[in-house]
Amino acid sequence: MAAHKEDSKKLKRKQSPASKPGRDGSSTKKPKLGSSKVDDNNGKKPFKPVKKHAKSSHGEDSKQTKEPLSKRDRRIEAKELAEARKMKRKRHYSLEQELAKLWEKMRKRNIAKEDRSKLISEAIQKMKGKIPEIATSHVSSRVLQTCVKYCSQTERDVVFSELRPHFLNFACNPYAVHLVKKMLDSASKRQLGDFVSSLRGQVASLLRHMVGSVVVEHAYQAGNGTQRQELLLELYSTELQLFKDLSLIKESRLVDVIAKLNLQINSVLRHMTSVIQPILEKGIVDHSIIHRVLMEYLSIADKFSAADVLEQLSGPLLVRMIHTKDGSRIGTLCVKHGSAKERKKIVKGMKSHILKIAYDQYGSLVLACICSTVDDTKLLTKIVIRELQTSLKDLVLDKNGRRPILQLLHPNCSRYFSPDEMASLNLSIPSLSAKLCCQVAAESISKAEENPETNEEPGDEENDVKEDSMAEGDETEDLVEGGKKDPLTRRQELLVESGLAESIIDVCTENVEELLRSNFGKEVLYEVATGGSEGILFPSLGEKLNTLHEAIASVAAEPKSEEPGKEHVFENFHSSRTIRKLILDSPGFAAVLWKRVLNGKCSLWAQGHSSKVIHAFLDSTDDKVRELAKKELQPLIKDGVLKISEHKEVTKKCKLSAE
Repeated sequence: MAAHKEDSKKLKRKQSPASKPGRDGSSTKKPKLGSSKVDDNNGKKPFKPVKKHAKSSHGEDSKQTKEPLSKRDRRIEAKELAEARKMKRKRHYSLEQELAKLWEKMRKRNIAKEDRSKLISEAIQKMKGKIPEIATSHVSSRVLQTCVKYCSQTERDVVFSELRPHFLNFACNPYAVHLVKKMLDSASKRQLGDFVSSLRGQVASLLRHMVGSVVVEHAYQAGNGTQRQELLLELYSTELQLFKDLSLIKESRLVDVIAKLNLQINSVLRHMTSVIQPILEKGIVDHSIIHRVLMEYLSIADKFSAADVLEQLSGPLLVRMIHTKDGSRIGTLCVKHGSAKERKKIVKGMKSHILKIAYDQYGSLVLACICSTVDDTKLLTKIVIRELQTSLKDLVLDKNGRRPILQLLHPNCSRYFSPDEMASLNLSIPSLSAKLCCQVAAESISKAEENPETNEEPGDEENDVKEDSMAEGDETEDLVEGGKKDPLTRRQELLVESGLAESIIDVCTENVEELLRSNFGKEVLYEVATGGSEGILFPSLGEKLNTLHEAIASVAAEPKSEEPGKEHVFENFHSSRTIRKLILDSPGFAAVLWKRVLNGKCSLWAQGHSSKVIHAFLDSTDDKVRELAKKELQPLIKDGVLKISEHKEVTKKCKLSAE
């Protein structure tokens, strides 16, 4: 092996470039760097090395070598080259540098107003006549935003007049769009009207643009009712987009607009579909104006178009929509009219966002609708219930966060949902609901044909069946839209079998006093202590509810405090009314409270808010509860210690005399 290596090395030396023969057959040698001379006869140039520098016989470096630059020098040189390139590329680069220096001073928080005004006036004077050219710059747009925010109205008018012809171009620029939004925030009524007018004919195209849609949404939020209507009508029909006079109508609902202007509904549907489909394909669904358009579209869409839109929205896309009023209504419609597969997509899309949705004013309504609609309780327990259990106390004390819990404890209760919110929960799509009614009618007709036992004519029989099916359409519609599972069974699985109810009872027991005094927590405490609607908690959690009753009585048994600002639970506005309702609706709690707190001590609580608690024993519909308090309260009423309101005095006297 060693001999073979030596032979290969010798072979390589023989084939070195220095010993290769030239083209003329003569051998060429590598020239020496020190003795390179020009041969004038042959006209050949001397060999000049590029990278390597030979050293002299004394070991000194050649004079042609350069000293290497330090890191600092290299940075300075690179910066100078970059500045030179920017000067060539940007026309107003030097102006931008001056504005940046002024901006660093004017944006400070601790600067005086007079000094800031001087700096802003100086900056606007430098920019005057060049604002449209520098507004798209990353630096200059920030300077303009600060100037517009703090400048005077006269200076703002100067900036607006220069920007006005270029609004549409700036609306799609990633830097200038922030300046346009700032202009809208501080615009006068006339300027805002001019801006909305400048958008005419371009609303649909801007909504399809990721940046431009932000400007349209900002104008929609900043505008008044007429200006909002002007932006919306352009998306409904080509006629409304072309003729400005048609958009000056007062009707806000699309159905009313079509009826008043005698528009063809098929033409409106085609135009709206061409507007909506690109927006949905790009996923630009965060804006309230788009939510409004979708709601109006679903109100007139046929069953195939409506089902297609619901299918596209069902999933993670819906999570980005339910933060607005119309967006939450669309979410409710997707849950109610969607198939089991689409509902599963919606629930899975909300994974890890449940708490954020629960705390939202409108998102909590969608969550409440899901808890009372979706039949897949195992999926709901895994995704929704488990995430709610991680922050139960905060949810119970929050105005919006308690809604999903209250929906399970007492579904669709008007005490906890406003009329407008109840209307949102009961919404339906006309075309899809009509489909359900037609299915019911067809089934009824087929059953009637199978059993022809009546003597009525066939035509009358079919008409009667159709009328009956339409009369029963609401019940069938609720059953299909609300899921196939029995509502009580669904609540039992989500509330009790999932362990949520037990966790809620534990939270209420540990935080009794705080919940009693809370404006929002008291309602959850009341529903839990009474066992929920239809007594859903009693069969399996009766012992825990008795423990909760004892905990409430323990707080009420504390003596009156003489410290100023510290009220007893009987004297507090919220807690006294909650305890009163518990006495009226929970005889078990009333017995515990009387035995541990009020027996022999009613005279101490016969005045103020606490008197409502005492009166509750007389108002109770349970005979045993009234018997507990009758002997002690009757003397107090006769002596005038316990006062009864005038409209109740007659009935109380009648009851006491009868007893």
